[in-house]
Amino acid sequence: MKSLDFTAFPKGLSVVVPIYNEQDTLREVVSRIDSTRVVSEIILVDDGSTDGSRNILKQFEEQKRSDLRIIYQECNKGKGAAVRAGIKAAQGDIILIQDADLEYDPSDYPTLLTPILDGRADVVYGSRFLGGPHRVLFFWHQLVNQILTLLSNILTNLNLTDMEVGYKVFRKEVLDGIEIKSDRFNFEPEITAKIAKKNVRIYEVPISYSGRTYQEGKKIGAWDGVEALWTIIKYRFTD
Repeated sequence: MKSLDFTAFPKGLSVVVPIYNEQDTLREVVSRIDSTRVVSEIILVDDGSTDGSRNILKQFEEQKRSDLRIIYQECNKGKGAAVRAGIKAAQGDIILIQDADLEYDPSDYPTLLTPILDGRADVVYGSRFLGGPHRVLFFWHQLVNQILTLLSNILTNLNLTDMEVGYKVFRKEVLDGIEIKSDRFNFEPEITAKIAKKNVRIYEVPISYSGRTYQEGKKIGAWDGVEALWTIIKYRFTD
């Protein structure tokens, strides 16, 4: 793992992990985050899981790790709600969103963090379409993603290649004053619209991607695309 200099960010990196029914990958994602050795705190937010995820989280609690914080949502509200709770609890100077399903690999943290640590960026988006290795899956998912990214770019005047990407990293001060209202996957276009209005420095870097099939647990669906479209339009014209 590349050595990273956090001198300018004494409170370090907080990783927010939204979780919903991820018992098969939960232990592994925490292990991979630990293996990066660059994380100050991991915030696991269980969004009302009904499988064995909560039992695993209870086991983590028994370890009494000072760098591990666990939040339990009373019911399933959606990824946006879980991320919102995690960001609110985060203490680090830098906040990184990490899905629990292992579609995104923590070994990419140095690539994601370097533009911020070097002082070039305030926000970094990963991109599945800039040349990183990725599993070949659904054509229609990629097409819808590209359409939503294009519409978002038109209304925000950004030139992102992957607005819907799960890997987003922020200097904490960028998120101060931003109220995240979206409860579901439409968190992605909402936060993009709101940081675009702040005129911060945004970088995009290539990441690897190991997408899942629906049989393997993928959760995003067609209605989420409709919600994303409405969210793009809504937050272009409202605060």
